[in-house]
Amino acid sequence: MVPLARKLNRVGSEEMLELAANGAKVLYIRAVEYARRHGVLIHARSTFSSGEGTWVLDASKTSPLVPEGDTMEEPIVAGVATDLSQAKITVIGVPDVPGKAADIFKIVAKSGANVDMIVQNVSAAATGRTDISFTLPKTDATTALKALAGEQSDVGFESLVHDDQIGKLSVVGAGMRTHSGVSATLFEALSMAGVNIEMISTSEIRISVVVRGVDLAEAARLVHTAYGLDSDIEAIVHAGTGR
Repeated sequence: MVPLARKLNRVGSEEMLELAANGAKVLYIRAVEYARRHGVLIHARSTFSSGEGTWVLDASKTSPLVPEGDTMEEPIVAGVATDLSQAKITVIGVPDVPGKAADIFKIVAKSGANVDMIVQNVSAAATGRTDISFTLPKTDATTALKALAGEQSDVGFESLVHDDQIGKLSVVGAGMRTHSGVSATLFEALSMAGVNIEMISTSEIRISVVVRGVDLAEAARLVHTAYGLDSDIEAIVHAGTGR
């Protein structure tokens, strides 16, 4: 997807958790979480070459296994992750009164769906109703829709809209804590490419946006370049993944 992607020599476990949770492959999120909790050093290496891989370790910790003189890199942005496995559900015409959002997400929770991003629009003064959109795995969408439809009369919303043609792009970096302008760079890069943002979610070290699925690959390349993450040479791909 990003031909000029480069290998990270070091990455913080907190950053790796965010990357893994937002679509990055290679490392399974529970493995990273377990290693972080118990102070286990991860050295992620290629199956197809003997070159040094990426060390995953808390910035506050050191290890004799890590090559001498190799200090923890702390770029503003460590990496960009993409995810095409999610869908979006919009609950239209929700009565804008206390408790309705809670009712909706209780129903979704009972269906077994895991909600990711949530956006509630400003209530229309004329109708006293609002729209609530959220993302969840595509595999959970049908079950959640059926559960919501079954409780429509009790909750009082007007209709449901299901969209499974979305993509999520996430920018992750511990340096976001101390640097301004990170979000402006992301939005400017997407704007110049004509990529429309449908939803936005943030954490202390992550910004995620939902765009059209067909725009995701181009958006990832442009954002990667905008943050200066490109390598000078094109990545070598072994067996479909990796560098």
